[in-house]
Amino acid sequence: MTRGFFTPVSGVDLPRFAGIPTFMRLPHVSVDDPRIAEVQVGLIGAPWDGGTTNRPGPRHGPRQMRDLSTMIRAQNGVTKVRPFDLVNCADLGDVGPNPGDLMDSLKRMETFYSRVRAAGIVPLTAGGDHLCTLPILRALAKDRPLGMIHFDSHTDLFHSYFDGTMYTHGTPFRRAVEEGLLDPKRVTMIGIRGPAYDFEDRDFAVSVGIKVIPIEEFFARGVEDVMAEARDRAGSGDTYVSYDIDFVDPAFAPGTGTPEVGGPNSYQALEVARGLRGVKVVGADLVEVSPPFDPAGATAFLGVTLMFEMLCVIAESLAG
Repeated sequence: MTRGFFTPVSGVDLPRFAGIPTFMRLPHVSVDDPRIAEVQVGLIGAPWDGGTTNRPGPRHGPRQMRDLSTMIRAQNGVTKVRPFDLVNCADLGDVGPNPGDLMDSLKRMETFYSRVRAAGIVPLTAGGDHLCTLPILRALAKDRPLGMIHFDSHTDLFHSYFDGTMYTHGTPFRRAVEEGLLDPKRVTMIGIRGPAYDFEDRDFAVSVGIKVIPIEEFFARGVEDVMAEARDRAGSGDTYVSYDIDFVDPAFAPGTGTPEVGGPNSYQALEVARGLRGVKVVGADLVEVSPPFDPAGATAFLGVTLMFEMLCVIAESLAG
């Protein structure tokens, strides 16, 4: 099979409003399709928000992001990277959740991503709420802990919610550390801000060696310096990237469930993604886009543009 099959449909060949929407107009290849063996990067939807504790809606994120992703073109306008020329990419479809059973949904996602990993595919996921990242990490980190670069306005390191509920979108990385999925000393969390219940999450980060860079430090130091530290902490080892759209100020990304004011603008959001160049990214996600709060689609469009930036980094890394 030639790379031609994996080339996205161009807007000069078929109008962007026509055709069946897939991520970035790539071919759809299911995990049961024989051509899965040729895929190097799989774009995946995780339409599930069973971990949401405030405004629901991220379960609808992948569908809207697929639609908005028709505006993605073949070449990065800044880095000049042409990811679809470097690696075979495909839309692998959605992970089918069980909206009535949180634990079953976590297991379904872990099983799906285990198959993706077994096929040697790097997953790039559109969420879904941030709890979706936990089963992805369970699948990708079965035999060694990963480093992580995490863009967010929240650490998602809380122990529990509601007197003992252990699995919400505010707890995935606490569970991931406890389960040995992450190497805390290779984890950097960037953009943390907003009023807090307490500092239990930050205290935990300090106790295990996670580096938290709050938003005031981010602005004081600048993108280049912060990303240099994140890359240095990640080192040469396998690293996961998790990007919560609420890292971005809600003036630029209003369509999310737990917005926090005082964040980066959309250009800075793209800059930090480009700052991942050189990191060995073995998986990435863009989560918490909530279409009910995004009537014009601006948040979803920013989300898929960030996915494209991360795809460019992944493609460069795989191509060597």
